[in-house]
Amino acid sequence: VRRSVWIIGGDGWAYDIGFGGLDHVLASGEDVNILVLDTEVYSNTGGQNSKATPLGAVAKFAAAGKPQHKKDLARIAMDYENVYVAQVAYGAKDVHTLKAFLEAESYPGVSIIIAYCPCIAHGVDLQHNLRQQDLAVKAGHWPLLRYDPRLRAEGRNPLQVDSAAPSIPFAEFARHEARFTVLERLRPDAAGRFMEQSGAAARLRHQEYVELAGLELPEAALKEAAAAAAEKPETPNA
Repeated sequence: VRRSVWIIGGDGWAYDIGFGGLDHVLASGEDVNILVLDTEVYSNTGGQNSKATPLGAVAKFAAAGKPQHKKDLARIAMDYENVYVAQVAYGAKDVHTLKAFLEAESYPGVSIIIAYCPCIAHGVDLQHNLRQQDLAVKAGHWPLLRYDPRLRAEGRNPLQVDSAAPSIPFAEFARHEARFTVLERLRPDAAGRFMEQSGAAARLRHQEYVELAGLELPEAALKEAAAAAAEKPETPNA
């Protein structure tokens, strides 16, 4: 029986303290799947700032709001070009999430799914978990995408952006979460700047992904990919 192997961890591990190990797996070429539950903070140890924490969010060791942008783990993984990558949010598009899991599991190589996971450390009532996921996508904070290297052999761009351009202000998403609103009470000027910068960064990131997804593959690359696909031996089902 063909085994489906999954590695599951949080963002503190994947983006930060365990990134070196994760990078080794991404580079291995093995048929293994990775699921990152991204809470954007070190949840298990009390809510410390991590490389997944977004710009302007308040966390332990970032009491005045994190001054740097969130690390783009999906783009780093895509740079390997032979890794299946997806960024999902169940509360925004449940069918998209299911499709990403099915594609990742069927991909004969390394797959990584990065899932948006609202956390109690965000300062949000978790009965509104799905709403927050939807707002995160609509604000451009969490773009939905899939990168399937198999499409390259078909002459298609492997990157697909599955969410629309930001349709609501970033502040509309952020106002429901204490990790952002607490700074409005303590340092309103800084909070305002962070909201403006975050909104601009979300629009720019979405535009960059759309432009990458719209690139046509060079003819030489298409021929090379087709030749490689023809030479690759078939993997038996059992």
